[in-house]
Amino acid sequence: MPKTPWWHPDEIARRRPALEARRAAVKGVRAYFQAEGFLEVETPALQVSPGVERHIRPFATQLLDDRHGTSTARFLHTSPEFAMKKLLAGGLPKIVQLCPVYRDGERTERHHPVFTMLEWYRADADYTAMMTDAVKVLQAVAKAAHRASAMDGKLHWRGRSCDPHGSAERLTVQDAFARETGIDLLATIDDPDALMPSPAKLAAAAQIAGIASSVSDTWEDIFFRVMLERIEPKLGEGAPTILCEYPAPLAALARRKPDDPRVAERFELYACGVELANAYSELTDAAEQRRRFDHDRALYESLYGCAPPIDEDFLAALDHLPACAGCALGFDRVVMLAVGAEKIEDVLWAPVV
Repeated sequence: MPKTPWWHPDEIARRRPALEARRAAVKGVRAYFQAEGFLEVETPALQVSPGVERHIRPFATQLLDDRHGTSTARFLHTSPEFAMKKLLAGGLPKIVQLCPVYRDGERTERHHPVFTMLEWYRADADYTAMMTDAVKVLQAVAKAAHRASAMDGKLHWRGRSCDPHGSAERLTVQDAFARETGIDLLATIDDPDALMPSPAKLAAAAQIAGIASSVSDTWEDIFFRVMLERIEPKLGEGAPTILCEYPAPLAALARRKPDDPRVAERFELYACGVELANAYSELTDAAEQRRRFDHDRALYESLYGCAPPIDEDFLAALDHLPACAGCALGFDRVVMLAVGAEKIEDVLWAPVV
């Protein structure tokens, strides 16, 4: 039997309660940030660089200039991060953006090649301020879904439930590994300054915990396999989990903790075993950020044969960036959990086909 197209009246009617809840959630989230004194901004989807995280594949295009007969490579942004940090460097203290972002090769029940990201930044703040904001966003979305539909004000996914108004668990990555697998994660890193630690110690510890690895696996490969198999499914059960203090090799664009440089001031927010947000105390050291970018580009090129360029303008802006913190939250995922949808496409007005 052929699949009913997404635009069919029956399909629209089926999704209508979830879409009404989504519409209410947009209003609720905007109301929260307006009350907090944020300026809502809009930045271009076309960027010089989408970043070089090896797990994220961008969409590439060409920007034509009819005046000069030139064509320049550009990318659809995978996050508005670079442009928003430039606005912070320009003196804006609190900014927020709700926008579509684009990532190739992502289509599962929880992924879509075009999805809506809620991203915000606070100057003169660290990642603990983002923890408060992120939980408040969960509460705003759940409350909106409750008012707009018959939902109970909680988050639901595959038989799990999470009360966003419950006291959020704050759990370090080190403690999560120890609790669920017995692995002393930081002990597997010989040099915290190494951007890619040797995998030997983590592979041995993972094997004892019953998690297999191959000789070609990097330390990061093994880390994420342990996360996906043993840790993530147990996070955010009953109440949200703030998984924080990521090991320094996974700092990305976050600064290290001043009192423990083995870890970075980074967290991810979970509910019902689903990752919903990623946040940092932002790195403002351009030289260190370039070192990380160079490493990531080399790894990216070894995997895919080419790598996106570095946004030199972004590195220049870091010299003017104040101490600040930012958070990126997958808005569609939160709505999906708030209405108890089976898949992310159930809360999209129109999917990519």
